[in-house]
Amino acid sequence: MRITDLLKSESILLGAQPADKNAAIRQLTDLMEKGGNLTDKEQYMKDVLAREASGTTGLGDGIATPHAKSAGVKAAGLSAMTVPAGMDFESMDGLPSRLFFQIAAPDSANDEHMAILSKLATMIMDADFKEALIAAKSKDEFLKLIDDKEDGKFVAAGAEPVATAPKADHIQVLAVTACPTGIAHTFMAAESLEQHAKKRGISIKVETNGSGGAKNVLTVEEIAAADAIIVAADKNVAMARFDGKPTIITKVADGINKADELLDKAMSGKAPVYHATGSDEAEGAADTAGESLGRQAYKHLMNGVSHMLPFVVGGGVLIALAFLFDAPEPAASFGSNTPFAKFFMSVGGAAFGFMLPVLAGFISMSIADRPGLAVGFVGGALAGTTGSGFLGALLAGFLGGWIVNLLKKAFANIPASLDGVKPVLLYPFFGILIMGFISMYIIAPPVSAINTWLTDTLANMDPSARILMGIVVAGMMAIDMGGPINKAAYVTGTGLLASGEYHVMAAVMAGGMVPPLAIALCTTFFKNRFTESEQKAGVVNYVMGMSFITEGAIPFAAGDPIRVIPSCVIGSAVAGALTMAFDCTLRAPHGGIFVVPTIGNPVMYLVAILIGAVVGCAVLSVLKKPLNK
Repeated sequence: MRITDLLKSESILLGAQPADKNAAIRQLTDLMEKGGNLTDKEQYMKDVLAREASGTTGLGDGIATPHAKSAGVKAAGLSAMTVPAGMDFESMDGLPSRLFFQIAAPDSANDEHMAILSKLATMIMDADFKEALIAAKSKDEFLKLIDDKEDGKFVAAGAEPVATAPKADHIQVLAVTACPTGIAHTFMAAESLEQHAKKRGISIKVETNGSGGAKNVLTVEEIAAADAIIVAADKNVAMARFDGKPTIITKVADGINKADELLDKAMSGKAPVYHATGSDEAEGAADTAGESLGRQAYKHLMNGVSHMLPFVVGGGVLIALAFLFDAPEPAASFGSNTPFAKFFMSVGGAAFGFMLPVLAGFISMSIADRPGLAVGFVGGALAGTTGSGFLGALLAGFLGGWIVNLLKKAFANIPASLDGVKPVLLYPFFGILIMGFISMYIIAPPVSAINTWLTDTLANMDPSARILMGIVVAGMMAIDMGGPINKAAYVTGTGLLASGEYHVMAAVMAGGMVPPLAIALCTTFFKNRFTESEQKAGVVNYVMGMSFITEGAIPFAAGDPIRVIPSCVIGSAVAGALTMAFDCTLRAPHGGIFVVPTIGNPVMYLVAILIGAVVGCAVLSVLKKPLNK
């Protein structure tokens, strides 16, 4: 698809003078509507502003590309605007923006706006092309410039042939560009480095780590022959391959705005030599740069949790089914009284048994790469056998990573001929030995006591205190709907499952189901508070809520956080309090209404969720005023 297939003449405005950033986005949105791309302009505008709130699309060098995938869009399209005098768009380089392309893609689009954005990003990094667009006197001229650029026919006014430098016998500079979303900045940095290198006669190859994976991947031979490496990345990239090479590690924005400086440093022979840590795993160039210790710890924890959840959910649901099919026999152990129950209990128990080792192992691996996996895994397994449980596994995960990193330093000076022995013998032997001692004699005694106290306290807690616990954990589920606070409550609930405490998990799931259900009810019974597209999206939230997918509420929360989030928190807190008051229990850590038959006191559990959703809906209907028609 060509750019001009998506950009119509009526969606172009030359020589604009918007008052501020919001006014610029409003003008671009009006232009998009004139092109016939929108069904709900206000919804699309809201989605563009929500995207902008997550990070500026002022890409620097005078360019801005606001964009959104939205239910208010019926067909992918572009709008464009030039502001020759420049305006403050909160760009990454702090400079005024003069050339704007706004992108619209329907919700059903398969990342079409990503592909458009990437294509645009590489084109407008040509400074001569960008200036020609800004200086265009008519819409027809503007569109012809784009066509010529796509066809490779664009020639800057007054341009002279560039002298071709003698061809080197190798690629002089190699580069990797990457950003967390892998869209515009990745490709703009690549294009900027390539353009500046070409003008200076420097041979270069750039690997882009975009949303579709790594492209133009650097080969072992190219790396060995290169004079220097530039890594402009804001996320993890494979670094061990650059061991011993002069390597400049910087943020992706510098690849866009400081390409000449990076090339100067790369060609000066003064770039620092990169030394890998000895791990044969890929290392991150910018995974912790500039991050707080708290943020780093959260990333390590989430690595463990994300790998643990499939075992917890799969195993937990199977164990819950064993409970459903089991026959009540007081003298026999749970899950052994019928063939079905025994089968589900055996398989589910096996899966659930990996919960603590996987959690600890992947936390440790996040800290110390592959050598940390075995050490953390053993620490997690010992947490299960010694009774220190979930808390012990968390400690073991972090300690495992730190132990292995210390061992790497301790064995750094052994002969190079023994390097292959480190990951297969030295790290696992000494790491597991140290972890075993710490787990059994330092972690287990106090943490097991804490774990036992916590479980007993929850089991024997006064009803009013238990209700308070339900309010807290269920309310947390609705604060950031899938973010750190939500995850903290969910991890607490799943962790207590391993200790045999099932009330908290019931409150957690109820709290996670309420936000989308409350919004769905509000869009159904208070339609005048919502646009037509929001009403349609609200219907989907019935399914999302019943399936325990809290994230269904995120688009509404992003568009109107001051009203939506408090309403959802209140509704979730009510539901959590009621699940505790009704003595509801939950053995399966996921599933929504699909696991209700396995829940203790299932009818009242559904009542608690319904009341919470109605309360959230009522609060939202009061806070959210009717739209002006």
